[in-house]
Amino acid sequence: MSLDDLIKQPRSIQDTGIDGELLVDLTLKHFYDCGVLDLRQIADRMALSGTVMESILDPLRKDSKVEVLAAKDNSAGVRFQLTDLGRYEAQHAFNRSAYIGRVPISIQHYRELVAEQSVFNGRITKAQLSEDFAGVVIEAELLNQLGPAIHSGRAIMVYGVAGSGKTYICKRMARSLGAPVHLPYAICVGREIIQFFDPLIHRPVYSVTEKATYQFQTQIDKRLILCERPVAISGGELGLDSLELQYDTTARFNQAPIQLKANNGLYLVDDLGRQRISVMDLLNRWIVPMEEHVDYLTLGTGQHFPVPFDVVLIFSTNIDPTELLDEAFLRRLGYKVKFSAIDKSAYSKIWANMCAVKNIAVETGVLEQVIEWYETKKRAFLPCQPRDLLEIGLNLAHFNNENAITKETMRLAWSTYFIELKIKDE
Repeated sequence: MSLDDLIKQPRSIQDTGIDGELLVDLTLKHFYDCGVLDLRQIADRMALSGTVMESILDPLRKDSKVEVLAAKDNSAGVRFQLTDLGRYEAQHAFNRSAYIGRVPISIQHYRELVAEQSVFNGRITKAQLSEDFAGVVIEAELLNQLGPAIHSGRAIMVYGVAGSGKTYICKRMARSLGAPVHLPYAICVGREIIQFFDPLIHRPVYSVTEKATYQFQTQIDKRLILCERPVAISGGELGLDSLELQYDTTARFNQAPIQLKANNGLYLVDDLGRQRISVMDLLNRWIVPMEEHVDYLTLGTGQHFPVPFDVVLIFSTNIDPTELLDEAFLRRLGYKVKFSAIDKSAYSKIWANMCAVKNIAVETGVLEQVIEWYETKKRAFLPCQPRDLLEIGLNLAHFNNENAITKETMRLAWSTYFIELKIKDE
């Protein structure tokens, strides 16, 4: 099935791929939540066409669960509300699941959608990557290593000292993943619903108004939303439970784990070695997904089912990888890329870029003074430091009601940012 077919607006209940009783439950819950709705309003809430909604409402009217009210001036045609029997059935529907939102897509529909939009379908050239990193100070050798890794299908390990730009560069790599993707608001496995859309990870391409116009003109399934390729990041908070379905015992539906939300995009496991579980336990969880591009999740009912694992998986650490991983696991990682300190020329370019982007005024000679301090104190030049020093310097300048960062202001910023310990001889 082509992508056009997969994102086409369903024209019948059968086209939705969803169990009819689940559709009825959702309909009843929406009416229970809102009271009176006309056909357009209930169709918008369910993310279905008016034709499909009529097919759901007709049996409910015949079974005396929904009644018809006369139209009002501000309504689009006749209105509907629940009968006493309908309210009784809606309460039972809420007891089964409190999910109330757009109709989900089926798990099979989701698998096919991910496959058609796979992050590994694309290819990137050196020229394209250079364009994506325009304005970023990065060594050509580093780009030459990262470029082939992006669409290789292999996991990537990036390592190096803290502050060497690993997280920033990995997030920037998302620009090279390809065109935007259609993502579901929710997925269902049988009658079990999994909340999928996460505004912290999924960034819609269109505003609310633009999206409505786009979907109307193109007849796109309203249960899907066009987003930039997902970028998900986990840090020290990551545990094995974060990688499993999270069942809400109060709402009685599931939340998708982070790696599922990252499908068709990039997933960065940051600060590897600082999680609240052992590194090997965490990495062993990834062996099957890394090798087969399939993950396995378990519902609260005990049902075990496969889901796609279609992500550019990146492990990032400032600990020596050989201290974290055994040789067998290191072999499974296709690319190991080291991030190092930069030279003063690159440091100066980053400094200039930060001043331009944030419109920071700096007096003549301040940068030269900073570089002298680095060399005198034998400190490594790191990409994160120009930004940090300039931001502290700017805060100090504002506090002193100054229009520009002076050498004295930067001296204070330096002493605030870096820790200088002097240990006396006993």
